[in-house]
Amino acid sequence: MTVSPAPVTLARINMKTIRAIILFISLAAAPALLAADNTVVPATWRAQTLLQAIGNVLLFAAIGIAAAIVGFKLFDRFTPGHLAREIVEHRNVAAAIVAGAVILGVSIIIAAAMLG
Repeated sequence: MTVSPAPVTLARINMKTIRAIILFISLAAAPALLAADNTVVPATWRAQTLLQAIGNVLLFAAIGIAAAIVGFKLFDRFTPGHLAREIVEHRNVAAAIVAGAVILGVSIIIAAAMLG
């Protein structure tokens, strides 16, 4: 009669095994990490002149405003009721505060995405 080995469970894995796994992963990833040091950095999109900087500002402002409007319209579409009508026709201050919070939140996300 042969005795089969006990199955390996998380309770049976000891610190020595965990260290060996971490060491193996580190050694396996080392060539890729070391090769990254020799890469050439591509040219940046940063403006070289004042006119290019103004053009970038206008472009990013247009994209940001359009994305904020789209974000507000999507929020208004997927929530019950009509938020814009509630603000304009019924002069609901609470709805205006919610709309302002949505636009501010979307704008913060857009700014973080643009800054990288």
